[in-house]
Formats: sequence, C-alpha cells, structure tokens
Amino acid sequence: QVQLVESGGGLVQAGGSLRLSCAVSGRTFSSLHVAWFRQAPGKEREFVAVFSWSTGTTRYTDSVKGRFTISRDNAKNTVYLQMNSLKPEDTAVYYCAARAPSTFLLITPLRYDYWGQGTQVTVSS
Repeated sequence: QVQLVESGGGLVQAGGSLRLSCAVSGRTFSSLHVAWFRQAPGKEREFVAVFSWSTGTTRYTDSVKGRFTISRDNAKNTVYLQMNSLKPEDTAVYYCAARAPSTFLLITPLRYDYWGQGTQVTVSS
C-alpha cells in the first residue's frame, strides 16, 4: 500500500509561483512512478507531469512545459511540483498519484492505483 499526502496549494496572482509537495510512504519508493494530475470545476481530471523515481525520467503536458518542474527529494520521500508563471487556467485541484513502474510514463488517471486527497490551487487574474 502507498500513502500520498499533498500540500502547498493556495491562492496566487497570475505570474506567481507555488510549490506543491507529495509525501510518499508505505512502499519502496525507487519502484514507483509518481504523477501530478489536476481537475478544474466541470472538467475531467487531466495529466500534468510524471516522474520515474528510479530513472529520473519526466514527462509533461504541453500546456505546462517550461513553467512547471517535477522533482524528488529522496531523503524526504517527497515529490515536488514547482509551478512558475502561473495562469488563471492553471486553477484546479491538484492530485498526486502513484503506480508501479511501467515501460512508459503513463498519463491516464485510470492507470494510477494510489491517490492523495488533493490540494487547491487558485490563480487570480
């Protein structure tokens, strides 16, 4: 079993920055793929970024490339999502998710087995 706890959401003005944290526990961390998804009101949950704990490989959705960075802190068993140059359209509940490693970094929510409770990010214009 894997437990995920997100933190770091909040209210920020457009152009600002936030760093989300996902504390991971309960399983060998080096064997996980950890991803961030987001869900805005009335919309489907969408992929944001994913990270392979063992290889360090990352993948991003096009709309956040160059603005968001996913990274890890092995000592703290934590995955981060650094979000810069935030836009109002980034407003959503952000979820951390994890799964066993696969050949490719997967971006479909249904392929992830473990989820955090979510953290709200609101970007004002």
